[in-house]
Parts: sequence; structure tokens; C-alpha cells
Amino acid sequence: MGRLKSFIVSQVLQIRKGGWQVLFRKMLHIVFFVPGTIVIVVLRLVRRWVHIRFGQLLSHRIGHYAANTEVYLCGRDAGRHNKKFIDLFYNCEPVSNEQLYRMWKRVITINPLVRYLYRFTFFLPGGSEHRLQMGGFLDRDTQALMADTLSHLVFTSKEIVSGRESLGTIGIPDGAPFVCFHARDSLYLGEKYPEHDWSYHDYRNSGISNFVPGMEELVNRGYFAFRMGSLVGQQLMADNPRIIDYALNGNRSDFLDIFLSAHCSFFISTGTGLDALPMVFRRPIVYVNFVPVEYVASYVRNSITIFKKYWLIGEHRYMTFREIIGSGAGRFMDSFEFAGNGIELRENTADEIREAVIEMDERLKGAWRPSREDEDLQGRFWSLIPKSELNGVIRARIGAHFLRSNRDLLE
Repeated sequence: MGRLKSFIVSQVLQIRKGGWQVLFRKMLHIVFFVPGTIVIVVLRLVRRWVHIRFGQLLSHRIGHYAANTEVYLCGRDAGRHNKKFIDLFYNCEPVSNEQLYRMWKRVITINPLVRYLYRFTFFLPGGSEHRLQMGGFLDRDTQALMADTLSHLVFTSKEIVSGRESLGTIGIPDGAPFVCFHARDSLYLGEKYPEHDWSYHDYRNSGISNFVPGMEELVNRGYFAFRMGSLVGQQLMADNPRIIDYALNGNRSDFLDIFLSAHCSFFISTGTGLDALPMVFRRPIVYVNFVPVEYVASYVRNSITIFKKYWLIGEHRYMTFREIIGSGAGRFMDSFEFAGNGIELRENTADEIREAVIEMDERLKGAWRPSREDEDLQGRFWSLIPKSELNGVIRARIGAHFLRSNRDLLE
């Protein structure tokens, strides 16, 4: 009786605070409750023959919307999901990218009514068997299934024509190679979700200026370069007209975000949500300023990673990778964890980023010749990364120049 009274009081308080909108939403819940409950009971009865599950797509964050969904589909194709399963989904709001939404609807069933069916499963015994988990570490393709499969996202012929026309409008000749680059900063989350304090994520931020010498090098090698981002806090200081500040030049759109990420020669980023797009389209990626170390995208084929370095303030030295992993700092995901342990994260230099993109360009052109020492350094690094829910099959590489210049970090 006490719980019922507490529940009723809670509902009244929420309605008083939220007004008519909250009241209307709760009335909808009541309207849908009875038929929804009947549907769930029927689903349990027919589960012997067909098992229907409901999943919440993490569509409010573009990285999870792309990666978690693609990893699920790869797992389904690999036989990880029983053939009896019929999976239905709904989006979180707001949807981060409408073009991605349109493309996913071609592959899976997405319907807003599934939200209510998903919620009803919490009220019935055994309801968890009708819920499909899409969060957690499910954006990590630890078995590297993507490395040997094609993307589930496909453009229509009309979209391809539209994308090429848009590139022409920007001034990119048809068939000209281009790269995309992006540095995470605080503006996006601060603008989209101002009610939250996102400062714990600040350790992931990077400056854009150190990217410019690498982009100038790629331009000299025949590429155009697009600076990506829907909301960015730093102006790009680059005079070369082939380095395009797409994030701020007025041409940015949900469609082009996806089209550029899917058709670039490779993508340079900092381990943030946006680089899930080239990953699911199987485009090569250069990860720079990557942190935390143990979250390295080890399963991404045709990727090169270089890390922020962990400076021990009290000891005036960098932590070795062995120390980072052994101390647990390789899994720190909060700015205050780093600060509380006396660790200052230091960004990659312009030269380190430049060398990493050169390596990717030469690898893609078949001109890269790794030395025996390079392969030894790769082996030494990966031997330090434990097999876990984060890392399994290794398909990635660490930047050769970065490892040569930081041999002491492998001790």
C-alpha cells in the first residue's frame, strides 16, 4: 500500500511540474497499457514458434546510432541471433542524423509504437526475453566482423547522384580524392544538451590547429580535405582553398555528413562519435589524440592510431603503456579521474599527426614499406593490450613513426 501511495504522489508531482504535456503523455501510456499488455502476453504464447524482441536504438548520439546498429547486424549475419528472432526497434529522441535514420529504415524495422511495447516488457515476468540490448559495449566489434563483411548501409542511385552534385557545387571535381578530418571539442554536447555538465568528457577534446600541416601535406599529394562537424568551437586557420571548413562554410547537412564519411579516401579523427560513420562504411581511419588507451579501436581494419600521452605531473615523466594498462588509467573515462591521479594528457604534435596521415596515404597507394623494427614495435604494443570485452581480434595498427619516436613507452 505504501508503494502505491508513493507512486501516485510521484505521478501527481510530475504532472504539476510538467503541466499539460506531462499529463497528456501519461494518458497516452494508460491508453496503450491494456492493448500493449495483451500484445506482450500473446508474444509470450507464440514464442515457441517466433520470438519477437524490441530494441531501443541509441539514435540521439550519432556514434552509437551508427556503430551499435551495424555491430548488431553483423552479429545477426554471423548467426549470433537465433533465426526465430524478429527484432523491432524505435529511436531515441532527438534523432542525431535524419539521413542515417532513412538508411537504417531500409534495413531494419523502426516504428515509434515499439517504444511502448519495449516499456511493457518491464511489467511482465520474463519480459526481459523480449528486450534487445543495444547499449553498453555493443559498439565494439571485438570479433572484427566488420573487417570481413560489407556495410549494411547503402545509398540509392538518386542519393549518389545528389552527393556528386553537392561535391561539384562545393568545387570538388568528379572523382577527385578527398579526406575528412575532425577534432572533438565541447560545443556539440554543450549546445545539444545544455542541462548536463559534460566537463567529465573534456579529456577527449583536441585542438584543430595541429591537423593543418598534415592536411597541407595531403593537399600537396592531390587530395581535398574536409573539416567535419555539425557544431564546432574552433575556427580552422588554413588558407589553402583545397582545405575546406565544411563544418562552418554553410554547406553542412545531415546527408553530406553521411555521404562524405562514406566516400572519403580516409578519415582522420580523435576517437569520437563521428568517426563511427567511416567505420561502418569500411573506410580507412587515422585516429589521433586517441584516449583512453585501452579503448583503442583494435578491430578496425585499415586503421592507424596514435595516442595522447599520459604525463605524470608529480614525477615529470610520461607513463609507459605497461603502467597505463596496469594502473587502470587505460580505462579512465572521466577528466576528474585523470586529474585526481596526477595525470595530464598531452596532445599529439603537428609532426606526429602529419606522419600518421602520410603513412596511411602511402599504405593505401602500396608505397609503404614497413621495416622489421616497425613490425617488432607493433608486436610489443599489442602484447600489452589484454583480451577483454573491449579488445579481441586485432586488425588495427599503431602509427609507425609514433612508436619509433616513443620506444621508451613500450618498456
